[in-house]
Amino acid sequence: MAVPKRRTSSTKRDKRRASAWTLKAPELVKCSECGDYKRPHRICPECGYYKGKKYLALD
Repeated sequence: MAVPKRRTSSTKRDKRRASAWTLKAPELVKCSECGDYKRPHRICPECGYYKGKKYLALD
């Protein structure tokens, strides 16, 4: 059975664990109606449009 020759240092271990939890910025696309940035596949929070149709009545 394979056994490590050297003990893994705490720094090496923590660097490996930290890479799994990196956060990414959300993807943004421009709204076709108002041009504001929004999350893809969601109703635009500024104008209430999605795929060219009005879904929310925003004042």
